Amino acid sequence: MVALPGVDPSWPAYRDVPSHAAVDPAGTTNSWHYLDNEAQLTGPPRGTLLCVHGNPTWSYLWRSVLAAGAQRGWRVIAVDQLNMGLSERTGRFRRLADRVQDLNDFVGSMDLTGPVITVGHDWGGVVSLGFAHQRRDLVDAVVLTNTAIHQDPNRAIPAPLRLALHPLVHRWGTKDTSAFLDVTHALARPALPKEVRKAFLLPYRGGARRQGIADFVADIPASPSHPSYPALRSIAEGIRTLDVPALMLWGPEDPIFSDTYLNDLAARLPQADIHRFEGASHLVGEDRDIAGPLFQWLDGALKTSAATSSPGSPDGDATAPGAPAASALETDTTAPFTPLEHELTQRAQGPDADQLAVADMGADGRIVRSLSWRDLEREVSSLADALRRIGLRRGSRVSLMVPPGVELTVLLYACLRIGAVIIVADAGLGRKGLSKAVRGTVPEFLIGIDLALTAAKLFSWPGRRISVATLPAAKRRLLGVESSLAELRLGKTTAAPGDTGPADVPNPAVLDPDVLDPDVLDPDADAAILFTSGSTGPAKGVVYTHRRLAAMRDTVAETFGIRPGDGLVAGFAPFALLGPALGTTSITPDMDVTRPKTLSASALADAVAAIDATTVFASPAALRNILATQGELTDAGRKALAGVSLLLSAGAPVPSRLLTELLGILPAASLHTPYGMTEALPVTDVDLGVILSAEADAAAGNVIGAGNGVCVGRAVAGARITVSPLNRAGTADGAPTTEAGVTGEILIDAPHVKDRYHRLWLTQSESSRTGGWHRTGDIGHFDGSGRLWVEGRLPHLVTPAAGVLTPVGVEQALEAVDAVGLAAVVGVGPAGTQAVVAVVETTPATAKPGLAPASLASAARSAARSAGAELSAVLVVPALPTDIRHNAKIDRTAVAQWAAGVLAGGKISKL
Repeated sequence: MVALPGVDPSWPAYRDVPSHAAVDPAGTTNSWHYLDNEAQLTGPPRGTLLCVHGNPTWSYLWRSVLAAGAQRGWRVIAVDQLNMGLSERTGRFRRLADRVQDLNDFVGSMDLTGPVITVGHDWGGVVSLGFAHQRRDLVDAVVLTNTAIHQDPNRAIPAPLRLALHPLVHRWGTKDTSAFLDVTHALARPALPKEVRKAFLLPYRGGARRQGIADFVADIPASPSHPSYPALRSIAEGIRTLDVPALMLWGPEDPIFSDTYLNDLAARLPQADIHRFEGASHLVGEDRDIAGPLFQWLDGALKTSAATSSPGSPDGDATAPGAPAASALETDTTAPFTPLEHELTQRAQGPDADQLAVADMGADGRIVRSLSWRDLEREVSSLADALRRIGLRRGSRVSLMVPPGVELTVLLYACLRIGAVIIVADAGLGRKGLSKAVRGTVPEFLIGIDLALTAAKLFSWPGRRISVATLPAAKRRLLGVESSLAELRLGKTTAAPGDTGPADVPNPAVLDPDVLDPDVLDPDADAAILFTSGSTGPAKGVVYTHRRLAAMRDTVAETFGIRPGDGLVAGFAPFALLGPALGTTSITPDMDVTRPKTLSASALADAVAAIDATTVFASPAALRNILATQGELTDAGRKALAGVSLLLSAGAPVPSRLLTELLGILPAASLHTPYGMTEALPVTDVDLGVILSAEADAAAGNVIGAGNGVCVGRAVAGARITVSPLNRAGTADGAPTTEAGVTGEILIDAPHVKDRYHRLWLTQSESSRTGGWHRTGDIGHFDGSGRLWVEGRLPHLVTPAAGVLTPVGVEQALEAVDAVGLAAVVGVGPAGTQAVVAVVETTPATAKPGLAPASLASAARSAARSAGAELSAVLVVPALPTDIRHNAKIDRTAVAQWAAGVLAGGKISKL
């Protein structure tokens, strides 16, 4: 074989194998080509990986796995299926059952030692699973990359495959030309290098060499009448009892094998660990490094398998094999558990039943919808019953695309009561981020407002669609909506024309009453998937169990002294639904909660006055707008705000000067800015008094470690915090410590920390690698008084020759310059020799981006120097890019890329 990039000359091999496939005449022997790294091993192999390619690739697909296996002591054999790659062209049409037998024959001719792990992609996934199903005596684990094992007979196969099967296209596209090959190779992200693309084409030069490609396409069981459908169904059902460790490495941008197929596989192999490589496509092994994660997983999976055979979570998000044992993160499953809705049910049955529970404010300053505790309980119970009748069950995923307020409150508690898993992916993720979140979680139901349903139709989001309001018949058909919440409440469950969901619903009389009883819920079952903001990369799904959500409620109540009967204004989406769980009367002000800066001072005052609220939740962006609009407050509005005793603001740092200004309109309020994240909220608490004291200590220099960051206070009730020190390269690999003045990655441990990341096994493994502590990705340090200071994010570290630089302290110094409103400090150039660059918003805003005026640049350099940084350049922009959800977190990655372009002499474009 000619030399190919990435292929060691010792790997290629040929073997004559007697065939027992039904398609071959008795006594047939077929010649197989395969790649084998055995010659590179220096000792007995730790085990054998049997890699099976799909259509239209060949064993070359697995070259990275062969190379990595040789380094780690694993034998890797990558076969070319018959009629494919460099194996024999038998001249016979081989169906799925034949190919499973082919692999059996090949393995039977080999001397395999140690654990045997099958690895499959595309059609190779199906064949390898068929082999694993038959050879349970031999196979110890299975690994899958983009493939499918079941095709819903009520749904069409993916459009590209329908096209390839069309009689006018099939032969031309798969055999007569290289079109099918070319389209497959074009799916790579980034594009395949020219020499790699040529290597993939090598075995398929000429129509005669491509007959196997055409046959593979023709053998797709597109319907139950297809000859290979029984074989596929047998494998699909058989693997449900395949009790071996499983790993799925997936490219979610695959136009063929979407997350719908991954979801199906996860249901059949619930013990599987899953990692979705965001942005990767069909050729996931070309798009991302899969060899490293694969062998990392093997190191733990086989040890775990030997110790226990317990399954993972129901949705295929098993805890990382070999992950260190957690401390408090391993929640005590014997501890008493109080369901999230306990206060709701208690108050609905007690003397406060007719008091206001939840309300929404209108633009006119009046309540437009409200429910008492009794009515809220009745609404939740009724809707839970109705949703159960249309098929919502324990474990069902339901995407709630409804703005915070009364309607969403009822929906959320109804779903939690059933035991369904709620998916909260808000508009703050942006259109692309929201689409990825919905597709990645594959909801069975999507309940939303018209705008969300329109997006679901346009972007083909999965899930049976339920509208909030009853829609006109034409619009309902257009959007594929099968029912509305109003209809469900009335007991109407007629599906929309063309809907493929179940037409029949259970008889109410035969419903299991325990299904709707929160006291019999499994506390450690999944309850919710929340999404991070995506401000430092793709938004991540964060899985919470019922127990962990309840722990969050308890932490908030204990830390801030919130008690049942208090009045709460929820102007911050993450807290908008905690009111009933806390037993507080909660009200949503007139604002777009997904755009925090739309909350005005008068809207806040109206909401406070409506329920005599004592507590306010609002984001930093909302606080800025409240101050900016305080001039519109009436005397009555100011009087109402004077009654607020607690203000909580989270999501981004809040400058002390802003909090001090707020005292002018909230004179009686204790102002708190808790630190936390989607994975754990809250983690610390700090009030204005502590912030001012910390800043004074930093200025005086009389407390070790005070300064160089944002003081976020001390750990909340039940939480522990430590840091893993940074090395000179900026990697957090030091032993955890609480020593004052030591900068490192912040690690947290608390009962309300997330259970895991959704289908991000690699990310979960990394985040929990230190004794089970959650590694936050934030950088910070303690001071001598035990207060935590946050200095930035790991991805935003700057690495000049002088040593690692964290950005927040320098940015604070820059923002103290009179002409600077907001600052971002980024690194430009190679790691270890980066130039330190400041990009600032000016006050007033500059008209055009570019180099800072000399006077401003001089002042900025002086300020940065006082914080320990030497600036190479100072750039100005009209506005820095911030995340949609908080309107506050700067996208430093985008800023760094823009600054690099400017300093390279490129055109100065808009940031």
